[in-house]
Amino acid sequence: MSDLEETLALHIKAAGLPEPVREYMAIKGRRYRLDFAWPAVKLGVEVQGGIWHKGGHSTGTGITRDCEKANAHTLAGWRIIYLTAADVNSGAGVEVIKQALEARE
Repeated sequence: MSDLEETLALHIKAAGLPEPVREYMAIKGRRYRLDFAWPAVKLGVEVQGGIWHKGGHSTGTGITRDCEKANAHTLAGWRIIYLTAADVNSGAGVEVIKQALEARE
């Protein structure tokens, strides 16, 4: 777990939101994992912390893999929220999650 994911987990808890499943494999037979998931409402959250660094998610291969993952989840009926470091650190990300959870109640 990254520091950003830990920060988001604390924000989720402090906001009194339902506890998510971490590193959730939503699609059977695929290695994809969601950073946070609420399986009952098919809501997932991906924290995109390394977008400003030359890392796995910022290469052509990484972007292609992320697109495949996003499309697979969408086709399986999942809604995926993507959060940046700024979203997590400002608290804006937890507000987006709260709105998404309320939209399914």
